[in-house]
Amino acid sequence: MSSRFANRREAGRALAKKLRHYAFRSDVSVLALPRGGVPVGYEIAIRLQVPLEVFVVRKLGVPGHEEFAMGAIASGGACYLNEQVVNQLSLSREEIEAVIEQEKTELERRENEYSRRHFFEVRDQTVILVDDGLATGSSMRAAVDALRRQEPRKIIVAVPVTPPDTYLEFQAEVETIAIQIPSRFFAVGEWYDDFSQTTDDEVRELLQRAETNFRQSAHLAPPVL
Repeated sequence: MSSRFANRREAGRALAKKLRHYAFRSDVSVLALPRGGVPVGYEIAIRLQVPLEVFVVRKLGVPGHEEFAMGAIASGGACYLNEQVVNQLSLSREEIEAVIEQEKTELERRENEYSRRHFFEVRDQTVILVDDGLATGSSMRAAVDALRRQEPRKIIVAVPVTPPDTYLEFQAEVETIAIQIPSRFFAVGEWYDDFSQTTDDEVRELLQRAETNFRQSAHLAPPVL
């Protein structure tokens, strides 16, 4: 398969097919990285009939070149730094801490914005960690590190697209599922026809719809994927 995805939700439906053996299990949850991972995670959760929640991660951008990641922070206090980038750019501890504090503010805002109940208990659970794609993988690494502290039984990283080197790095640590692993990769967005920004309102709506669906489907037969 070498075609692009129409949008994030189509990508989620494709991933759900690869995850069908986790459907209708009480020990499985989907955690999506907002904002872009939520439409992907929504389609997975609906088709597997498992709960959906957000797991907030914030990229740490290089000062002056914020689009270039030097690491990430995540819910639960995890912080991942790409030491190679930090060393190459000779970033000082003061510069790094300033970015971390700035992103902590936004992380806390998003946690408050999206939270409707206490965070999932993931201990001894299988957690499917979802985003709309991986480039360097900094945000996902922070999420994996944070989740490990909560001692889930298993972590699965599921993304529609990722370059081969990032895929192999994650696969060496956790089960990693991807639809597209292109040898020529420039950006996640090039693999979508519609890669428009997901809004806070969309995130809240999808979380609410997923919760309603899960409650209504609790006593139904397993879905046909």
